[in-house]
Amino acid sequence: MTTTLPAKNLLLILSDEHNPKVMGCAGHPHVVTPNLDRLAAGGKRFLNATCSSPICVPTRASLATGRNVFETGYWDNVDAYDGKTTSWHHVLRAAGHEVVSIGKLHYRGWEGDDYGFTDSLLPMHIHKGRGEVKMLLRDPPASIGDGSGMLNSAKAGWSDYNRYDEQIAQRAIDWLKSKAQQGIQEKPWVLMVSLVAPHFPLTVPEQFFDLYAGKDLQLPKRYSFGVDEAAHPYLKQYARTTGYNMHFKDESDVRRALCGYYGLVSYLDNHVGQLIDALGEAGLEDDTRIIYLSDHGDNAGARGVWGKSTMYQESVGIPMILSGPDVIPGQQAAAAVSHVDIFNTVLDCVGCAPAVSPASDRSASLFGALDEDRIVLSEYHTIGSRSAVFMIQDARTKYVYYCDHPPELFDLEADPEELVNIAGRADAKERLARWDAKLRSLCDPEQADRRAKERQRELIEFYGGEEAIRRGQGIGSYTPTSQA
Repeated sequence: MTTTLPAKNLLLILSDEHNPKVMGCAGHPHVVTPNLDRLAAGGKRFLNATCSSPICVPTRASLATGRNVFETGYWDNVDAYDGKTTSWHHVLRAAGHEVVSIGKLHYRGWEGDDYGFTDSLLPMHIHKGRGEVKMLLRDPPASIGDGSGMLNSAKAGWSDYNRYDEQIAQRAIDWLKSKAQQGIQEKPWVLMVSLVAPHFPLTVPEQFFDLYAGKDLQLPKRYSFGVDEAAHPYLKQYARTTGYNMHFKDESDVRRALCGYYGLVSYLDNHVGQLIDALGEAGLEDDTRIIYLSDHGDNAGARGVWGKSTMYQESVGIPMILSGPDVIPGQQAAAAVSHVDIFNTVLDCVGCAPAVSPASDRSASLFGALDEDRIVLSEYHTIGSRSAVFMIQDARTKYVYYCDHPPELFDLEADPEELVNIAGRADAKERLARWDAKLRSLCDPEQADRRAKERQRELIEFYGGEEAIRRGQGIGSYTPTSQA
């Protein structure tokens, strides 16, 4: 950890399912994000930031604990964070810092769970403390719907998620106002504001949908209708399991879905702007740093795929921006970073240095110097996969290992869009072996796959057995709000 960094408050803004390419500051040709752009212009944007798992619940556990999924054992959207593994929230609270969350957490939500916050306002956890148990059934997968809801939801209007985000933003603004009235605190505080946008349903208030409606939006790269039979076997498997793309009939359908997703990103951006402005109006901007990031990305139609759950940058990548006092404006960092790094970054920001960090030894502070050879890990153990998927990358190369499919290897310098899998080339054999060894130096993928499946079998029995789960009523493709 950095020892010379002045201690400051921290406003951590977390979104849900934000593709890192879908921002003005990332060069997107259509999307309007003036507030995220000004945050990036005034600070440091990480070009190779990734999630710990491209699905909500396990990656949020990693964000809290500073540990990869194979280390935490929170494998999927049913096995949620229960507070038993030390989080940065626990460390800060024990050290006398105020640490508050407002909005979606997607933790277990059982009575008596202690996640380490001083206060948790408007929390949203997995549905009824169990989530969508059908996700536990992977081979063969259980149906959680035909996927038609993705396209059908793409419209101007108000969803329960939009209304929830309005409440979250207003409560955060009120909280910041109250801090200004309290004056100087003994120790810096941390406020985590966790919004749901741009997570589907793709319904968004009219003023944001209309930013893109009627425009000749560029189709996603390598878009194809239905299942692309030339795609990687895992991608075909995922597409058939979710069914999202089966309902898109022509380009107008694709553009309507993009209007919804892009509109939600602009809607999110508007809330980010409100929070930045509230910080300034409270006179706290000189004493507070800001981190913006998402829990994971969204394919948003790239390769004919919607939703997350893949290791391509649109899905496994996340936007990550650090701004505020002592952050040099206008920086773009190429070193690979991940959710695991947030643990020590938060502690570094507020000046809390425990004798031994409970985070993984691979967690680094974003305030420090990071090497472009640094490697980060992501993994996936749930719906759409029959066996585990692992990804490691540095600033120049990405390696994807499938326990039941051929690997993928991408040269990110020559092929930043990840269009050419070089894993099968004769001249890449040595490079492929080297990257496989790097993965195995971090974890044993087959062992992790076995552990995940053993835990899932335990939970299947806990929830009544496979047949009962298949017959049961699911909750659908996204968690309903407590108000729904």
